[in-house]
Amino acid sequence: MPVSTADRHGATAAGLDAGFGVYVHWPFCLSKCPYCDFNSHVRDSVDQARWRAALLRDIDHQADRLAGRRVGSIFFGGGTPSLMPPETVAAVIDRIVARWPLRDGVEITLEANPTSVEAARFAAAAAAGVNRISLGVQALDPAALRFLGRQHGVDEALAAVGLAHRHAGRVSFDLIYTRPGQGLADWRAELGRALALADGHLSLYQLTIEEGTAFHLAAARGTLTLPDDETGAALYEATQAMCAEAGLPAYEISNHAAPGHECRHNLIYWRGGEYAGIGPGAHGRIRRGGAWRATAQRRRPEDWLAAVERAGHAIETDAAIDADARAEERLMMGLRLVEGVALAGFAADIGRALPDWIGAVRLRPLLADGYLALDETRLRATPKGRQVLNAVLARLLA
Repeated sequence: MPVSTADRHGATAAGLDAGFGVYVHWPFCLSKCPYCDFNSHVRDSVDQARWRAALLRDIDHQADRLAGRRVGSIFFGGGTPSLMPPETVAAVIDRIVARWPLRDGVEITLEANPTSVEAARFAAAAAAGVNRISLGVQALDPAALRFLGRQHGVDEALAAVGLAHRHAGRVSFDLIYTRPGQGLADWRAELGRALALADGHLSLYQLTIEEGTAFHLAAARGTLTLPDDETGAALYEATQAMCAEAGLPAYEISNHAAPGHECRHNLIYWRGGEYAGIGPGAHGRIRRGGAWRATAQRRRPEDWLAAVERAGHAIETDAAIDADARAEERLMMGLRLVEGVALAGFAADIGRALPDWIGAVRLRPLLADGYLALDETRLRATPKGRQVLNAVLARLLA
């Protein structure tokens, strides 16, 4: 569904009301990718009826606690939510719609892998209400797909992108770059092919080595080495230039979109909005009684399922977020966006002006060195600053 002009340019864009979204986590995958540190699990079988009933019961519990919100986004993530039976997707959407009113132009995203089995479910997902599909393509090179542990080939990926376009109003897909041995010419060719397929949105992630993954073990053994910083910078700069020229400029460090095609759900996160987390390991950020709270659910699927069936929910953490922690979170998330952090929204949230909270000693050098820019409405990371944002945040929040 299209995003209304009022929603894109009204209170949300001003940072005064970043909205409310519902994240639904499906924890199961066909296999565990070697780079993935998400809460995903491989199981021989899944009792679909039990899981559907538990997800609906979790939604009811959250809705009882969070009455009065209007849902701007529903996001099925994972894991591999395209492995969910279509009737489960439909039941979850129907229960959310029954328990909360919707904003105009609500976005309902389903993450999917481009295997032929999963792509065959796109029509049923669209019939259930899904209007945005996000595909984990990850590469358009056969050797790279094997290296990344993907279960699909290039032809399957291309077919899935086409099928998604036929059934969903909005489509995005992911690619991973800065892979071992990847040079600038190779990446430019691959990205050019992706841009020719893209329709409004691309997510382009530099490969990182996360603890607890197979790639982390390989790196520790010395059998996996990523491109050096100079090569990584060149690949990043080429990515920004090519996407901008193709009409999909960056709106966040790793995300590129034509105007109006930005992922509404992720914007809720990055702009500091509220979200409820449904399912194993799902996190939430909720404002209750004038204070922010962080929630987290049990991670292991079997533990989550047992807790929901026993007690009606599986929330194991529900903790207050103090003003300083909330301010740091707003900066860490908001500076990922090209638009930056709205000063009015920060002040309304934290109770202090953003420059005052940061302090001149930390802020002025980053402004003078060209890593940040500050005007009367926003603090932004410059293109130079976004390229080294972790280092900028370390200095800003020291």
